[in-house]
Amino acid sequence: MKRALSFVVRNWPLKLAAIGLASLLYGGLVLSQTTQEFPGTVPIERENQPANVILQSDLGSVSGIRYVAPPDLGLRVDTSTFRATVDLSKVDPADGGTPVVVQVTAADSRIQVLDFTPRRIIVVLERVTERVVPVHAVLGTIPAQLDVGDPIIDVEMATVRGPDSVVARVIEVQARVSIDPSGIDINRLFDLVAVDSAGATLAPVDVVPARVRVRVAVFTDRQTRTLPVNPVVIGTPAAGFEIASAEVDPLIVSVQGDPDDLVGLERADTAPVTLSGASSTVVQTVALELPDGVEALGSGMVTVTVQLRPVTATRTYEAGLALVGARADKEYQLSTDRVVVTIGGSIADLDRLSGATLILTVDVTGLEDGIFTVPVSANLVTGLTLLTASPNPVQVTVSSPVPSESPPPSATPAPSPTG
Repeated sequence: MKRALSFVVRNWPLKLAAIGLASLLYGGLVLSQTTQEFPGTVPIERENQPANVILQSDLGSVSGIRYVAPPDLGLRVDTSTFRATVDLSKVDPADGGTPVVVQVTAADSRIQVLDFTPRRIIVVLERVTERVVPVHAVLGTIPAQLDVGDPIIDVEMATVRGPDSVVARVIEVQARVSIDPSGIDINRLFDLVAVDSAGATLAPVDVVPARVRVRVAVFTDRQTRTLPVNPVVIGTPAAGFEIASAEVDPLIVSVQGDPDDLVGLERADTAPVTLSGASSTVVQTVALELPDGVEALGSGMVTVTVQLRPVTATRTYEAGLALVGARADKEYQLSTDRVVVTIGGSIADLDRLSGATLILTVDVTGLEDGIFTVPVSANLVTGLTLLTASPNPVQVTVSSPVPSESPPPSATPAPSPTG
């Protein structure tokens, strides 16, 4: 302890003189510059804002900026000369409000900021959340001479995103539609706004999608008509398949519209049903696509069922013949050893058959000696059919092998006389 104290007080007159000299030099520096106050304000900017939070408080501006600058600076001082910032990296949204230090810097390093107001501000951050809510079209005042159908919207749900306290109050998003007194049908995009239970617009809230298409039929002389439903099918099924049938449920629908809009309307088309790459039955529930000014009575939704089937074709092959039921004690002779056959079936099955060795059979079970005409047959995979074979039937000659003659017995030599 004594050594430390001795170090501090050692040569203390010189140390005091050094401090005094430094103070004089700093004072001279300050006196050599001009102390000024900027009369305007500088908006406070945010830095290092955490992800998934939103700023809920007004950062405001700083004013009363006092600074010193060399007399010969020759620089016009304005709002762009200074920058005021707050660092939000340490602000916790759960705190409700957090005091943070305001920093003011000058764009020119020769300018030294001495003071400003405020030195601290309260910052409020809130976590960002999102949820899905229904979409509704809200019609404005309907002119007395007009009648309107139900609004049709191209989406039913939307996602709202914003501060948790605001998003929690959203009950739906609305497309606000005004009806023109001229009676023009409506078919265009409208902005979506988030509203609370009282219908008041809420902000700041982002809505995805931001806009939706709304169709409203406007009538001056509403009439109805019954139309057959026409299924609209697009796209190509998977290779080897084709459309067998396309059916709709219901078969007919009732529509309404002004006489000018209904004239010449002979069917109600469905929205397209896509078959691209399909290899089995396709069932989709889709809306009707009616012209502007015409709308369906009821839901306007129909079910389309598209049945697919394999594409069939025929191909010709050369095939060998094989006997079935042949006996080992018989000989068989065919009039030909090959036939030309035509086989039908799906393209996929025929493709698998191509290049394979094709053998047809001739059943000779139970045939005795003689000449017979026997049909040829094929044992094909399911889905393939033998359509023709040429020649068919074929001639089969059955015979018994001729037994070979036995060689005569060899003579036994007479015994030689004894003696």
